[in-house]
Amino acid sequence: MTRVWLPDSPEAFGGLPAGIEADVWEGGDEFPPTADEVEYVVLPFGLEPGTISKIGTLPNLKTVQILSAGADHILPYLPAHITLVNARGAHTPATAEWTAGAIIASVRDFPRFAAAQLAGRWDRAQTDSVMGKRVLIVGYGSIGEAVERRLAGWEVTIDRLARHARDGVHAMDELPGLLPHADVVVILVPVTEETRQLVNAEFLKTMKDGALLVNAARGVIVDTDTLLAELTSGRLRAALDVTDPEPLPDGHPLWSAPGLLLTPHIAGAIRDSRDRSYSVVTAQLARLAAGAPLLNVIGADGY
Repeated sequence: MTRVWLPDSPEAFGGLPAGIEADVWEGGDEFPPTADEVEYVVLPFGLEPGTISKIGTLPNLKTVQILSAGADHILPYLPAHITLVNARGAHTPATAEWTAGAIIASVRDFPRFAAAQLAGRWDRAQTDSVMGKRVLIVGYGSIGEAVERRLAGWEVTIDRLARHARDGVHAMDELPGLLPHADVVVILVPVTEETRQLVNAEFLKTMKDGALLVNAARGVIVDTDTLLAELTSGRLRAALDVTDPEPLPDGHPLWSAPGLLLTPHIAGAIRDSRDRSYSVVTAQLARLAAGAPLLNVIGADGY
């Protein structure tokens, strides 16, 4: 029998396959009495780093499963011998929807008209058009593919960029040559040593005047102060679902930055997001019981 810890009752995961026994651990300081037996832990949302580190000391633990796609908040606190798997795919549709929506809302200047509505002002004005734009997707994985599908009817040109080149996808070292031609730059990379502060002064300076930066990845990928300077000057626009720092504190200049559409890290926050994450866990438990290789393994470099 393989012992696992779940953040909810086994029924929430559709029951347990043969060969799996489970305890419910919702993230509290007190561990279940099977701490010396557990081999697979599904982490609840919102754990503090100290609790994650404590999980890493469990003597028979082999695998940690997270319910998110991003793993940068977990990797530093787990020892190398523990396999980390994520919920890749669970939040792909929602994040792709936010990204496509943020592009359309920003280009058509919806925030301006929302503000006018609140003020009771009939602010009729012309805007730019999405049609004809060149969109550069930096970090072209499953979410990037889903973004492209959602933009397929908008008559845009897509440039794809990933860590390694493949058919139809550019390698990261081609970024400087692609940036100056992009009307919209979408950031979807994971946080790694290479991508932290990827969107720095040089990156932003290379973007064309009037271009839109869309970040649906992590806030630390963007140099906040440099982006603020570009927004304040009016040269660039941005749509951010993530920020650095996060949550954004009261009085931070991003709140009032011109040309910015800002949402509070809700790209994946749809009403059935928990069920989507749980379905990934259900599939993983079936593979665990069958002795099959686990899916969505995160490497030490964050990929």
